[in-house]
Amino acid sequence: MWRRLLLSSSARSPESWRECGLLQRGLRAGFCEWSAVLARPRFRTAAAGSVQPRRGRESAAGPGTRSSSGGGAQAPHSRRHVSRFIRMYSTSKTTVEPDEVKKFQALSQKWWDRNGEFAALHALNDLRVPFIRDALLTYSETQQLGCPLHGFRILDVGCGGGLLSEPLGRLGAMVTGIDPLEDNITTAEMHKSFDPVLQEQVQYTACSLEDMATEATGMFDAVIASEVVEHVGDVEMFIRYAVQMLKPGGSLFITTINKTFLSYVLAIVAAEKILRIVPNGTHEWERFISPDELERLLVFSGFTVETINGMLYNPLFGTWSWISNADVNYALHAVKNKTEEQSDSMPETGDRRDNGFSQSESDAGSTVKL
Repeated sequence: MWRRLLLSSSARSPESWRECGLLQRGLRAGFCEWSAVLARPRFRTAAAGSVQPRRGRESAAGPGTRSSSGGGAQAPHSRRHVSRFIRMYSTSKTTVEPDEVKKFQALSQKWWDRNGEFAALHALNDLRVPFIRDALLTYSETQQLGCPLHGFRILDVGCGGGLLSEPLGRLGAMVTGIDPLEDNITTAEMHKSFDPVLQEQVQYTACSLEDMATEATGMFDAVIASEVVEHVGDVEMFIRYAVQMLKPGGSLFITTINKTFLSYVLAIVAAEKILRIVPNGTHEWERFISPDELERLLVFSGFTVETINGMLYNPLFGTWSWISNADVNYALHAVKNKTEEQSDSMPETGDRRDNGFSQSESDAGSTVKL
């Protein structure tokens, strides 16, 4: 068999080998020139302090149909835990995707390593914490000095090790962090114990969103799903549970990845396979969702989408910045309608207001998402 394979390989014509070499060089050149793509005029952002409401977006096409893993061996008790979790959630319809949970099992102890697999998520706090804070304060009549989010009840879905829950708690919010993986909650509880300020502000629970929805309907002022919807089993069901958790007029915050060819190149090929910013296999392009599709689901579920803004990650400096283009990473803010009436058909996407935070201009960098 091996002899036949070698003979068939050696029989390949020089022209075919030359074509393979040209293809490889072309792929390398395409990746190396991604900065030139980002520098095109439509990727440039507005001047600081300006407000640019978006009035339509281009449709995005990707390399496939529409729509964190870690190395090393796992301990026997970890494998048993994952198997027990899968059995628990495989018997009923759920937003939890067992295969996605497996990816994060081996990383459950690494959440607070600022130079490890979650370094980009630590850096993302520089954008998402002010984004959430400023949006919520537009609905607040009074503010407490030093604790601007005092009085807000926030649900952090897929909280992991508490990277986002803790800074929101320090801003005065009462935060409930939930995650289906018990090891993540153990890590979050342990890290919280080092800060006495957080003992009363942040609480963690190992459960899914649908489990929490049965106990805390209409309880929260805000629900956050940061880097989560690209890992859930059913985005539409996830949104239905999110609206159930919110008070009328409550806010939903989502950060995720667009479903475009550029997101495949940067978020998967570059981030996972070349630069190793995140473990290989963390993301599946088929699970990404475009802003248009996400907005349609939200409007149909009783939300009004207020803001969609692109985000840019620079791997050289490990920093994020706001950009006007949402072809790869983007952040979304939606508000639950105060009326319960919903139309029978899927509404068309309409104009939205920008919340007025400043965007920084960046002509080069890599847009990557975990």
